[in-house]
Order: sequence, then structure tokens, then C-alpha cells
Amino acid sequence: MKKLKITTALLSAAILAVSAVPASFTSVENSVTANAVDDNNDDWLHAEGSRLYDMNGNEVWLTGANWFGMNCIEYSPHYLYAGDIDDMLQEVADRGINVIRFPISTELILSWMNGTPYQISAGGMQAVYNPPVDQDDGNGGVIKAGTYGNLNKDFVEADGKTLITSDRGFDVILNKCKKYGIKAFIDIHSPHADNSGHNYNLWYGKETADGTMITTEIWQDTLVWLADKYKDNDTLIGYDLKNEPHGKGPEGVNAAKWDGSTDENNWAYAATNCAEAILDVNPHALIFIEGVEQSLSGAMPGDYWGIADRRDNSPYIGAWWGGNFRGAREYPIEPKQGTSQIVYSPHDYGPSVYAQEWFNKDFTTQTLLDDYWYDTWAYINAEDIAPELIGEWGGHMDGAENQKWMELLRDYMIDNHINHTFWCLNTNSGDTGGLWANISCGQQAGSTQITWEEEKYALMEKALWQTQETGKYIGLDHQKALGNNGLSLNEYYTSYASTEGSNLDGGTIVKDGKPVDSSPSDSTTTTTTTKTPDADTTTTTTAPVQNTTDNSKTKFGDTNEDGTVNISDAVLIMQSIANPDEFNLSEQGRINGDVYNNGDGITNNDALIIQYVEIKSINESALPVAKDFVFPD
Repeated sequence: MKKLKITTALLSAAILAVSAVPASFTSVENSVTANAVDDNNDDWLHAEGSRLYDMNGNEVWLTGANWFGMNCIEYSPHYLYAGDIDDMLQEVADRGINVIRFPISTELILSWMNGTPYQISAGGMQAVYNPPVDQDDGNGGVIKAGTYGNLNKDFVEADGKTLITSDRGFDVILNKCKKYGIKAFIDIHSPHADNSGHNYNLWYGKETADGTMITTEIWQDTLVWLADKYKDNDTLIGYDLKNEPHGKGPEGVNAAKWDGSTDENNWAYAATNCAEAILDVNPHALIFIEGVEQSLSGAMPGDYWGIADRRDNSPYIGAWWGGNFRGAREYPIEPKQGTSQIVYSPHDYGPSVYAQEWFNKDFTTQTLLDDYWYDTWAYINAEDIAPELIGEWGGHMDGAENQKWMELLRDYMIDNHINHTFWCLNTNSGDTGGLWANISCGQQAGSTQITWEEEKYALMEKALWQTQETGKYIGLDHQKALGNNGLSLNEYYTSYASTEGSNLDGGTIVKDGKPVDSSPSDSTTTTTTTKTPDADTTTTTTAPVQNTTDNSKTKFGDTNEDGTVNISDAVLIMQSIANPDEFNLSEQGRINGDVYNNGDGITNNDALIIQYVEIKSINESALPVAKDFVFPD
């Protein structure tokens, strides 16, 4: 993109005169890329019974994988030190993974919220853009920017080598996910940034690197802050509130429990409060709730949480960390806003992770249901209480019991519309391995070589959402197709759902799919609960938010609605991007200001176009301009 130096200087001076917004515009292209959000904001999901739907009532299936690293001290997904993010996400999308669960720590989000974001670790990412600008080669020629190095270039500053901060890095990641048709949600993997932080029981009670104690209040506040920041970005569809709350009953207050108390270690109480706070700022976000490790069975009168275990007739029933939802029968998660955004998210593993007692036989799907699955978590889906997403499943391909378990769980999820995210893409998960076997690259984007664990991927791939005959992978974005050969949600419901259908529910054809209009829209989910003497009846409805703007009032370029188009309109756009809390555009102002590639929302490019109008390089009558508009020299 070409820019006039005079306009950059003009805009910088204007902003310095009217606000405290920083006046550095040395990397406008990078800023546009990093801060782009979903164009239409129409991909939010909601629950009805045990299924998830889009805004028009089309059923969707979340079938994805985990990519960890932001929870660790590198502050970025692992293996970006070995490959380029565009190359890697392109392959992920091409292989049909429609959602990624990104583990992260409360500590890292706290650094963002406090305005002191941690720097991405050089040990966690290889990124370069060398030279950073075109250079004279000394012989009358030009060395083009990026000639010698062009790897993860969106993660470096204008000097082409200094890594950006982790909050900006997360923006880049979300933007790249959008580019390839992938949705994302975060998982609070631990209170503190720690490569082994998942071993800690609770969502509070650990110190950060600077000595700050993570409390329940800080855990909730950081999630609410993040949800508010990304409330208009439906690439980030939800929040897994805490990875694997766990601990054994005899540990008492040091272990997560699930009951009807208001005790701080009662996970059901904390999760409900946090869900309500998030939904207050973003009512469209999905809230993923994991289970605990042990539940109190009440085998004898007077048993209580913290009582010593007994060898015979134990008061506790165990499960995988994060897998126990027995307490949810009596104490379900019911936010004040209703249950339309609640998804229960158990974790389940096989005998290669730990030889649980239910594997001590020639196990089958039925024995797993009888001995563990049904009463622990599967009843939630089977009894149409709520949707479920198996947040972690996976393991080594041993050709024996662990592989058998993976196949049984996979088939159960396919047959019973259970969402899932496989653990994991990374190769460096010690007790499970990953879908990637090896990653290597040169210094240029496009050079990344990913070796997949093909046998493991083939096992998991059958549970990816795809059409039944042509095997096209189905994405969750209404407009953007998943990868090079996949489908957008609209494409599926327009051209495939009623003919060959998909593998959801073991094979389903849908005759009444309703594609979502491609014009910018939003949706609103309303849940009402009616009390009757015998039961509560809950009804959930989702409908587009009506655009009440009078288009006859549109004056392109007039962002501040003062009747003229000048530099103040460009300033307001930049202010709204840099500080949206203080400088919030009206609905009509957003429509007026969207003068470049109309329909993509407010971006830095809109401010640049208005600058050209200001200096008479573009006629106001030419607004808006198309995406392929050639900027004046």
C-alpha cells in the first residue's frame, strides 16, 4: 500500500493537538492486519438442548484441536520457532480443523489488562523481515524488503527483528485464524505462566513473576476484560474458564469441589459468577465449563468435603482431572442470563495416560458408559441437558488399548453430536504426543515443512465435520471457507446439507438449512425461564439485530456527523481504533466512515482515504472506494 508522507504527518499533528493517542504511524499495514476483526460479526453460536446452532438455527459441530504455548513462559504458541504461522494455519485449515483451543494463563492476560504486556520470548518464536524496507543495492538496483528473511513477519516491529508484545501477537493470531476460516477459543490453563502450570489445582492462589497473587477476583476480571475487548470479534467464539480444576477430597480447601456452597474452592459457584460477568459484556460468547476431579458420593451419613478417605466404601468418586460432572446434576451451571451459552467440557484420556480402573477389562463402548462415561459426563448430552465439548482427548498410537479407546470415544462423539478439540497439534506433549511429528523451515514464508503423524491424524480425521460423499471439511464462518478446499457454513447449508449432508450424528441430511445473509449483521440471544409448579421451562430464541440506521442519512467520510468531510473525521477513526472505550463511533458514524472496501468495518485504511480527500487527491464524490483502489502517488 502506498502512503503520502505529507498525510501521515498531517494526521499525526492533528492527533497530537486533540488527544493523547500516540502519533506513530510507521507500521500502518501491520496495524491494520493485527487489529482486523470479523467483517460481519454474524458467526456467534448458541445452545438449544444438547446442540449448538448459528444465528439462523443451523446446527454446527465444533471439531478441532489444541495448540498450547501461550500458557507457557514463551507467551506464544509453541513451534512458531520452527515454522511460519501462515504456513501452519493454512495446513491446519486444509486438514479440516475448524476450531483451535488456545491455552493461556491468567498472568499473561493480566499483563495485557494492566498495559504492561509481556514480550514474546525469542525462544518461543523465530520471526524476521530482513531488510525491513526496500534498500539500494549500491549498483543502481533495489533489494526488496524481506529478500533475506520473511518469516512470521507480522510478529516483528518496524526494524524487522524485534518481537512485538504478546497482546499484539494474539491479535495477529486471531487475524490469521480468520484468514483461513478457523475459529478460536481460549482456555485458562493456569493462574500463572508456567510450562507445567496445568498441575496446579485451582484458578487462584499462585503468584505471577512480579509477585502479584492471582485471586478469584483477578481471574474473573481478566476474563471479563478480554471478553469485552473482543466482543465484536466472532473469530474468538468463547472462553474455557479453567483447565482441569482438580484435587482430591481429603485436600479440602486446596482442591476444587462441585457443590451448592459459596466457598471459594467451589468450582460451580466460581464458574457461574464468572460466566455471568462475561455474558454481561458479551452475551454471544460460549462459556466452556470443565468438571472437577472428585465428587462426594455421600456413601455414609455425615460425609463432608475434606473428610479422610476410606479404603472401603470411599466417600469420593474419582475421574480424570476436569472430567467429573456428577455434581452438575444437583447443581447445574445456570447464569442469570440463562443457559443458552453454556457448554460443558469434560476431558477424557486413555490408559496410556493412566491405567484407570475402567480399563481393567476387555472394555467396550458400553462398559465405558456403564463404568465411567455416563454418570460422570455423558448424561449431560444424552439427556439433552446441554451441549458438550470434549476439550482434550488423544494419546499415543500404540496399536493396542489406548488406540482402541481413542476409536471408541471418537465414534461415540460422531454418533452423538459431541463437539471436541483433540490434544494436541504440538509434538511436545509428553504423555500424548501430537498431530505434528516434526516442523522445519527456512527463512521465508512458504518454506515450512510439517510432518504429520498421519496414522493418528487419520484416526482423528473421521471425527472432523465433513460432507458425507465428497469429504469437504465444513467451517464455522458463514462467509469464509475453511482452508483451500473446505466450505463456509453458508456454502454447506446452500449446496450440500440437503443432498449429501454431513457425518454429524453418524450421517445427517438437512432439508431446511437457512444461510446467513452476507451483509453485516449481528444476532441476539434471549433466554427466558418460566417457573411452573413441577418444572422450569426454558425457551431460547436467536434473531438478527435489526439495523435501525436510516441509509438516506449516509454521507461517506463524515465520521463525526458534522456535515463535512475533513481531517477531523480521519482523526476520530484513529482515536476510535486506538482507544475505543473513550472514542466510540455511533452506528451512523461507522457507516459513514467505512470508505475503503465498504463492508469491512472501520480500519486505518478508512482514515487514510479521508486524508486523501482532505488534500484533494481523491474527490469526495468517489467515496467509498473499492478494495482494489490504487492509492495516488
